[in-house]
Amino acid sequence: MSRPQQKSAAVPSSLRRINRRLILRHMVQVASAARAQLAEAAGTSCVTAGKIVDELLEQGVLEEVEAKRQLVRPGRPGQNLRLNTRLPRFLLVQIGAGHTRLACVALGAATETSWTVEIPTPHSGSEWEDAVRPAIEKLLPSGGKGIWGVLVGLPGIVDEEAGHVIFSPNVHWSEGVDFRGLLRGIVNAPVELVQEIRALALGELAASPGKKDFLLVDFGHGVGGATIISGGLFQSPLPLTGELGHTPVPENPRPCGCGAVGCVETLLSRRGLFRSVQEIESPTGPSRPYAWNVVESHIAKHGLEPWLVSSLKAGAAAIAGALNSIGLGHVVITGTLSNLPESVRTFFAQEIRNGIMWARFGECTIEFAPRRRMQGLISVGIERLVVSR
Repeated sequence: MSRPQQKSAAVPSSLRRINRRLILRHMVQVASAARAQLAEAAGTSCVTAGKIVDELLEQGVLEEVEAKRQLVRPGRPGQNLRLNTRLPRFLLVQIGAGHTRLACVALGAATETSWTVEIPTPHSGSEWEDAVRPAIEKLLPSGGKGIWGVLVGLPGIVDEEAGHVIFSPNVHWSEGVDFRGLLRGIVNAPVELVQEIRALALGELAASPGKKDFLLVDFGHGVGGATIISGGLFQSPLPLTGELGHTPVPENPRPCGCGAVGCVETLLSRRGLFRSVQEIESPTGPSRPYAWNVVESHIAKHGLEPWLVSSLKAGAAAIAGALNSIGLGHVVITGTLSNLPESVRTFFAQEIRNGIMWARFGECTIEFAPRRRMQGLISVGIERLVVSR
């Protein structure tokens, strides 16, 4: 009589994938690391980590770099490891209300200045395909050979798993467009969609690994947020998180692109601020074409006028409410408001702090930071496309 088969106590391939993920997550957050540091980050032996590192080197995910000498010692200097900076592996695409930007980047060499193509964002999926096809063909003259994936950052409510935009108040035409199919027709590589604010939060995490828990709020054509908890993105049951810009403001009559009236976004988005400035400077005059420099010069000259104070208070209340609900005391602000005069930033930070309940008992941090969208998109690419290679 044959003995019944017994289930194995552990699956080596699963453990290997876990260790590989931990090593790569660590590499995203550091400039370089020694093999022993990677073993420690993965919580495994140097032998096990070494095998994974050798595999990553062979695949071109990592590269060796000379370690900085700490002490004067005889012999050759040691070798550290870093994400590959030489071989372009990802095509990054950022779709915004005004412009679409593209870049072909290595895993470890991208900065926000690396965007190489910028085109006006059209108003339909077919027009967008016609515009980006020649741009991609120019970026990838070999047809995408060697590219491991395409990462697409999109505004609005994005079902990243299903790969489509459910609703986008500022880029309505993107709703229902098959970006995966469209881009696979141009580049023979997997395509991953990423909600743009989630990408920004992951970029901030990669640049500042010491920040394990924070709410990132971005101000631009819209206002949105994403939450990092215990060093990872907060995942909700619905593909809908951080829509702070659609918090209603009492007595605000402005219609919003989402279909509601009175959203914070209508006051503190770029166009919302421009409209407020226009109403102050020429209340009965004809509408002027949108120009952001008009907003910057007006605020630089007039400072915290009543209209700006009330708008900032509304935005601060929405952010403080989110922090109180989630239980966080750290917010990172990126985008438009981070570039306004220091007096405006100081006032806004204090208004947020005034509304945070934890500020009465402990330390709360409000900081302004640059956007790190590229780093965030690369982080997503490594997590979804490289870990399982």
